Amino acid sequence: MAFVAPLVAFLLVGGPGLTKLGTQDVIVGKGTKAAAGDTVWVHYTGKLKSGKVFDTSEKEGRGPFAFNLGAGEVIKGWDLGVVGMKVGGKRKLSIPYKLAYGEQSAGDIPSKSDLYFDVKLLAVVKKGKEKTVEKVDQKIGKGAAAGNGSTVTIHYVGKLIDGTKFDSSRDHGKPFTFKVGAGQVVPGFDVAVTGMKVGGKRKVTIPPAMGYGERPMGPLPGNSILIFEIELLAVK
Repeated sequence: MAFVAPLVAFLLVGGPGLTKLGTQDVIVGKGTKAAAGDTVWVHYTGKLKSGKVFDTSEKEGRGPFAFNLGAGEVIKGWDLGVVGMKVGGKRKLSIPYKLAYGEQSAGDIPSKSDLYFDVKLLAVVKKGKEKTVEKVDQKIGKGAAAGNGSTVTIHYVGKLIDGTKFDSSRDHGKPFTFKVGAGQVVPGFDVAVTGMKVGGKRKVTIPPAMGYGERPMGPLPGNSILIFEIELLAVK
């Protein structure tokens, strides 16, 4: 039983540090697959080896975190570890310190710290699709069609990619009216209603480049993807 004491000592100190990046898919997503060059939105919680949480995106008021995958905007372990995830997926990352902050300390992270993350992939905008507005018709209307120059009246509900509602015309107690193509709304919203017919309902996903871009806007964090459910009530 000579091995017992060394084994106990090993368990007490937690064993040697990580030597390579580890990934474990807790949930395999069913949406778009993330690749280098894409822009991704995630929620995450980061822990030290001791289990102490040093950062999380899920604090109230923070919202999802966005970065360009493979562009060096985050630690190397993230650029490597998020590749291959699909939207809706959850992955555990075990990142050796050499793929994190190395021998430097960073905030509550001591030098030479291996880092452990729980990551949920919320959205992906593929490289080259930064200005593409996704439109899904939930109900095709039978009335007049909206086009450039039309004045439209709609009801809408706006949400972030994590499901947080940030605005609704119904909460204001009245529908919203604007002129399509006149610069009265973000460019993606003009695209969103174009082609709809009165009585129709549509769900649209507007990437930041067609929304408010990198700047925060009221309750919206910078680089927000905007998701709207729209009902077209009238066209003039």
